[in-house]
Amino acid sequence: MSVAVDDALWSAVGDPIRRRMLDLLLGDGGGTATGLSERLPVTRQAVAKHLVVLERVGLVHAVAAGRERRFRVDEAQLARAVAQLAGVGAAWDARLRRIRDIAEAIERA
Repeated sequence: MSVAVDDALWSAVGDPIRRRMLDLLLGDGGGTATGLSERLPVTRQAVAKHLVVLERVGLVHAVAAGRERRFRVDEAQLARAVAQLAGVGAAWDARLRRIRDIAEAIERA
């Protein structure tokens, strides 16, 4: 049982700061690196680097807003990530059921 997983996508969402950034952007309908840095325990420069990673995998897109860029979450790409996670979860559930079935068969024997 194989589930196709986009490693770059999961590497991007594997970082807790980036997940928090996605939460903030979703909750606020978008935001800037400066605005995010005011709400996160990292510098604005670190936020900008995290945004580059998220943008590279298509989870966020930027639009120029004056001197800054305003970032929004790409909900279609986020849904793709959620679907991958659900697929991985289902695959592990099936594996665990098989292990349970084998263990029960051994116990009965």
